[in-house]
Parts: sequence; structure tokens; C-alpha cells
Amino acid sequence: MAAHEPSSLLQFWTPRYWPTWLVFAWMRAGVALPLRWQIRIGKRLGRLLGRLVPQKRRVVARNLEVCFPELSAHERRVLFNRHLEAMGAALPEMAMGWFGAEEVVRNAVDVEGEAHLREALRKGRGVLLLCGHFTPLEFFYPALRPLCPKLTGMYRPMRNPMMNELMCRGRARSFDAFFSKYSARALVKSLAENAVVVYLTDQCHIGKYSALVPFFGEPAMTSTATSRILKMSGATLLRLSCRRRADDSGYVARFCPPLQAFPSDDPVGDTARLMREIEADIRACPEQYGWMHRRFKGRPAPYPDIYARETAA
Repeated sequence: MAAHEPSSLLQFWTPRYWPTWLVFAWMRAGVALPLRWQIRIGKRLGRLLGRLVPQKRRVVARNLEVCFPELSAHERRVLFNRHLEAMGAALPEMAMGWFGAEEVVRNAVDVEGEAHLREALRKGRGVLLLCGHFTPLEFFYPALRPLCPKLTGMYRPMRNPMMNELMCRGRARSFDAFFSKYSARALVKSLAENAVVVYLTDQCHIGKYSALVPFFGEPAMTSTATSRILKMSGATLLRLSCRRRADDSGYVARFCPPLQAFPSDDPVGDTARLMREIEADIRACPEQYGWMHRRFKGRPAPYPDIYARETAA
């Protein structure tokens, strides 16, 4: 998908979308508040709304049990509650990334390792910017935009058409273009134009160019296409580490150095290496990772479905 052509929001006036209108109104009104207030309110809202989604709560609990077996039940409960707060804070962070004052966002983000990005761009073959699905990710896009001659990203439509339209409008002010996550051709073309492509490949992927790869020591279906894309394009892979500071005083975006001897001739081994890099970022702020995603779904026999009720029991 190239530059987004906005469509009228008036088409969404049916009762089906009234809850979305309330969310939209809250997002637009909330960005006028000081950022610390927004995060504080969002965290409390996350603890409250977390009670209303028992299925998601169970997915989070199972993911934490599998990925952090070294933690006690009490420690996982604390992490669980902090994650609900982070999910609540993600809404005002998303609102700021889409609709808030760009100067406020940029002043809140400390950028580290920018020299790695500049050096990669000098090669003229594009930058594949690898990042995990962290809850404040949408907040960072306005801060990344001035650092990139062209910023593009992969696009996955939301099930709610109105939220999908709001997402496209919000991201369009930071992205020059975004395209389907299934369009490898568009991705390679974007890299050929020396663009910086935001690339998220840490969630479950089933189908072509996928394999069981360890994620926190547990086999998970994962895309192995990264090596192929890099060899095809000649682009540089950089990892973007992004997090909210523990005291909510601001945010850190860090461009990590390129991996040595990457890619290799072993796509599965390369993917395992990337997952270990993302794991390191997760361990730095585990509450801010997207644990509501069923990361271990779709595994072939004899691997159990860890999300099945009998397995969980």
C-alpha cells in the first residue's frame, strides 16, 4: 500500500462503531494533557480494562509462564499486572504518535546510536529496521521521521475498519509509504530507494519461509525471510531498541550496530540469532512487550497447544 488516501469518517456513524468513536474522542482529547498525566491515566485504565478480557489475560499468563519459568508465581503476577498497565499506556502513546504534537514526542525520546543509521544510509542500499512488538512503538514514529530520508513500513489491516482508517491517517504523517506485510516485492523496492523500512518479524508466522525457531527457549513458528530479503536487496539490517523509561520520565530509541557476518547461508540459524537479539530487548523491559499475542500457536505435532485450556490446567 502506498500513500494512504483518507476516506470520510462519516461512513462509520452506525451503532457498530460508536465504541470506536468514544475511543477516538478520548485519544484526540487526551493528547492535550501533559504526557505524564496521559501515561498515569492509561496505566490505571489498563488495569481496569484487563479484567474485561479473560481470554487475553489467559494468553498473557501462559506466555509469561512459558517464557519466564525462572520467576516465582508472585513475580509473574507482578509482571502480569505491570503488563496490563503498559497495555493501558499504549493507548495514549498511540494517540500521541498519531495525533499529538510532534515536538512533544521528539523531545520525549532520547535517540542513541544514530551514527549507525547514518552509516547504513550512506551505503545507499536501504535499511531494514528490526524491532519487536513493544507497546509504545507507535509513539516513536514521529521521532524517527526526521532521521530518515524516507521512512516506510509494513502494514497489516485491522479488523475494525474505522480503527484501520484512523491508524492509516495517524501513521501517514510519519511514513512516506506503507505496504502489505505479504508484499516482499514492495519491501525490496522500498529498500532499493534507500528507505528505512520498519520491520517487525517477531510474531507467529505460518506458511512459506517459516520454521520452528527458539523464542525464550521454546520452539515458535517464525518467519525466516529476513536473510533472503537482505541478500536480495543488499540492505543493512539494524535493530531498533525502543522502550519507555522505568520512571516514565521519557523514552529511549537505540539503533544497535549491524550484526557481524549476517546474513549467512543458514536462514533458520539467522532467524534464531535475531530472536535472541529481540529477547535481550524484551528482558530490558518485559512488561512493555506484546504478550497478548499467541506467539506459540500453529506448531505442528508433537508440540502441544499451550493455549488450550487442558494444557494450561
